Amino acid sequence: MITLRSALIIMATVLMSAACSAQPAPDGNTGAAVVIAGGLDTPWGLAFLPDGGILVTERKGTVRLIAAGGQLQAEPVATVSAAVETGEGGLLGIALHPNFSSNHLVYLYYTYSASGQTLNRVARMTYSGGRLTGEEVVLGGIPGASIHDGGRIKFGPDGFLYIGTGDAAVSSLAQDTGSLAGKILRVTDAGQPAPGNPFGSEVYSYGHRNVEGLAWGLNGALYATEHGSSATDEINRIEAGKNYGWPEIRGDETIPGMVTPLRHSGSVTWAPSGAAFFNGSLFFGGLAGQALYEAVIQGNVVTEVKEHFKGQFGRVRDVVAGPDSRLYITTSNRDGRGNPASNDDRIIRVDPSNLQNAGRLF
Repeated sequence: MITLRSALIIMATVLMSAACSAQPAPDGNTGAAVVIAGGLDTPWGLAFLPDGGILVTERKGTVRLIAAGGQLQAEPVATVSAAVETGEGGLLGIALHPNFSSNHLVYLYYTYSASGQTLNRVARMTYSGGRLTGEEVVLGGIPGASIHDGGRIKFGPDGFLYIGTGDAAVSSLAQDTGSLAGKILRVTDAGQPAPGNPFGSEVYSYGHRNVEGLAWGLNGALYATEHGSSATDEINRIEAGKNYGWPEIRGDETIPGMVTPLRHSGSVTWAPSGAAFFNGSLFFGGLAGQALYEAVIQGNVVTEVKEHFKGQFGRVRDVVAGPDSRLYITTSNRDGRGNPASNDDRIIRVDPSNLQNAGRLF
């Protein structure tokens, strides 16, 4: 006969067993996430090749290749000798030209030094035979510093290159439309101001503190993730010529002519980075937040934000939607602010269909 005490012991044992089975495996793999590469040095950006391989930038200045079969190649496909890893700077964003299959052009954003100044630039190289060669500067002179270097680059649906920059630790530059700092830039593939830009220059939007995520959603809407000052990190819907307020407003504050974010983190710190739009949600990495965040968007409203893998992988830098309907994320635990595990930094494949029970709302 089973007594009440025995039943309670059995129930506790079952619950404890279930709880233990839900803990992440030592290698970080779960039902929703699989580590596909490890041992990288602060990977910052990902770009998928047509054959399914992945080009990965490491902040120290190297570009690595994960072959289509999933093997991280030992030798870099390129070393960008001019890239300077200083503070948050270094080799950052990467993007393939829309006509990559015919022209093999790969674009890179990196920090460099000139005449004693820290600056950022966009350059392009040609990928052939497993190597990147023939660097050509597309756009230089973007203000840089040890913090707030932006760095995300992506080609938009319109075929132009969008560039997220930071204020280079000089907040007033964000409000100066004559400066390339604290902006989202929009240029041709050769680095010229895109036709129709609102100020006749490379500047597309301004008033940004540090943009590290760009993604296009339904109907071609552009979204950006932006670092706030210790808190009030932002999700913005970007429109040409708009002023997004830094440093004049933050959070829910308003000033006529300035745009408040679709959603901000309040007193919580996300430190949001790379972003990808997938199945009605904007997924973005959280550095200080140490999570994969999911902002559910309906119309022009973020209805809820979910956290996935909170604390499981550490600092999450980039989020990319792969050609296999999976999300790919990079960790950034060797950037000087994390607590790296033995197999860090990692590239992780996430199955979005298994995330429904992995997040919490706030």
